[in-house]
Amino acid sequence: MASAPVTIAPLGATLGEGPMWDVATQTLWCVDIKRHLVFRFDPATAALSSWTAPGEVGWVLPRVGGGMVVGVQSGLYGFDPAGGSFTPLIDPEPHMPGNRLNDATTDAAGRIWFGSMDNGEQAESGRLYRHDHRGCADAGLAPVAITNGPAISPDGTTLYHTDTLGRTVWRVPIRDDGTLGDPTPFVEIAAGEGHPDGSTTDAEGGVWVALFGGWGVRHYDPAGTLIETVRFPVANITKIAFGGADLRTAYATTARKGLSAAELAAQPEAGNLFAFDPGVAGMATHSAKI
Repeated sequence: MASAPVTIAPLGATLGEGPMWDVATQTLWCVDIKRHLVFRFDPATAALSSWTAPGEVGWVLPRVGGGMVVGVQSGLYGFDPAGGSFTPLIDPEPHMPGNRLNDATTDAAGRIWFGSMDNGEQAESGRLYRHDHRGCADAGLAPVAITNGPAISPDGTTLYHTDTLGRTVWRVPIRDDGTLGDPTPFVEIAAGEGHPDGSTTDAEGGVWVALFGGWGVRHYDPAGTLIETVRFPVANITKIAFGGADLRTAYATTARKGLSAAELAAQPEAGNLFAFDPGVAGMATHSAKI
């Protein structure tokens, strides 16, 4: 069973997201979308660094050859932490100024799977994209208002894609050439139990789904059976990442967004970075080939 989550960094994020463990530096990266901030947290020293991105930033991932790649409202950017510079690379939706990029992951081939969403959280204008050696392309799934997840199974054959407002995590086959097969429902979150936010897979094929407004993270087995719910002292959990030297520490981002003054008073840790023992190991993050 997982241990109780505890705050390890008081980020106070409006919309914390995108936790990612960087094996090379043994540090945890994440973002605050609404404050345009990229964070790096060193668990060994408790040092916290931050950089201001050129817009609402949804995620940060390691890049082959060094540095990072981040997803900003206006597209993918190369990010050099040493110099603090952001360099535009690709804008997949120049015709959609009301959208922003929201969540992402990489696979063993170095492909980036990332989604967009309606920043107003209403129009079904969000799409899932794949970036690989052929460039950036729509992955072919039906558009939704808020894309989330995405997560890859340990064997690289399955993508988990979340329709947040539809309360559904979809299981999608990944073909050898990187194209996607037909999606089937993996899990559905009932009304009143929160909205499925970011998903993460562990080394045993389990899927961990963060619940925005649901006070926890759910751990499912590969068949979609609920194994455990990890309860938090805050309502809005956005995503977890596995880290630490043995990849057996779970780090979780949270959010203050949408909470009233009374709710914030009752949840003083809302928006912080949490950690807990998940009882299982995760997988190292693959570097993006871009």
